[in-house]
Amino acid sequence: MISPFDVLTEDDDLPRWDVPADLAAQYGGAIGFDEPCVVANFVESLDGVVAVPGLPRSHALLGDESEPDRFLMALLRACADAVVIGSGRLLSSPQGTWRADRVYPPAAEALADLRTRRGRSEHPLVAVVTAGGSFDPSHSVLESGVLVLTTQRAAADLRATVPEASDVVAVNDGDTVDLAAAVEVLRARGCSMILSEAGPTMFGSLVASGLVDELFLTLSPRLAGRAASARLGLVEGVELLPQTRVAGRLRSVRAHGSHLFLRYDLRSD
Repeated sequence: MISPFDVLTEDDDLPRWDVPADLAAQYGGAIGFDEPCVVANFVESLDGVVAVPGLPRSHALLGDESEPDRFLMALLRACADAVVIGSGRLLSSPQGTWRADRVYPPAAEALADLRTRRGRSEHPLVAVVTAGGSFDPSHSVLESGVLVLTTQRAAADLRATVPEASDVVAVNDGDTVDLAAAVEVLRARGCSMILSEAGPTMFGSLVASGLVDELFLTLSPRLAGRAASARLGLVEGVELLPQTRVAGRLRSVRAHGSHLFLRYDLRSD
C-alpha cells in the first residue's frame, strides 16, 4: 500500500461517507458525494496534456505511472454506480476493465467493503457512449456485461455485433448521442453517482451541457510536450470562452510526492 496522501486543504462541509479505515487512512480522510452527481476524473501533465491519441495507456504515461493516482481512480470507481467511457477510451484501453480492484489490487478488499457498506453491487456498471463509428465490438469488457448508449441509427448494427451479455440502448435520434438523455437512462437504472472516465471531447460536451458536478484532476509532474501531432487538453471539441463561463470551485487539495490531487465543484453558482 502507498503512504498516506498529504491533505493540504479541504472544505469542512464536503460529504463524508462510511469509508473503511484502510481507505480513509490512505486518502487522508473519508470521501463522499452529494447525490445524484456526475463526477469526472482526469490526470494531466504539467504542461496541460490529458491524452495522446494513438498512444496506448497515454493516461498512465502522462500520470508518470503514479501509484497514488491509481489508488484514487480505484477509490472513485468503488464509489460509483456507473463508470462512463466513450468509444475512444475503449479503443485506447484494450485491456481495460474499469474495475476498482483491477486498477489498484492492494486495496481490493477494502474497496469491496466500501461497496458493501453502500449497498452496491460488486462492481459498478460500465457504460459506453458511442454513435457507432469507432466502437470496438471485440473488446473483452463487453463479455462481462456493458451498457452501450447510442443513437437510433446505430443501435441495430451494434446489437448485431456486441456479445449477448451487453445491452444496447438507443438514447435518441440523430448523429450523436444526447448526453443529457444518456445520463437520464443511467438514472432510471438506479445510477446515482456516475463517474466519467471518458476523454476530453466527451468531457467538453458534458461540461457544455452543464452535466458535470465535480472534477477530480491529478496534476502530474511529467512534461508531455507538443509538436505536429495532436495532444489533447482537458476540454476539447467545444469553445466556452467568451460566451460561456464555467469555473471550478476548489474544494480539496492533496499531495503525494510531486503529484497534486485537486477536487473542484463545477456546479453553476
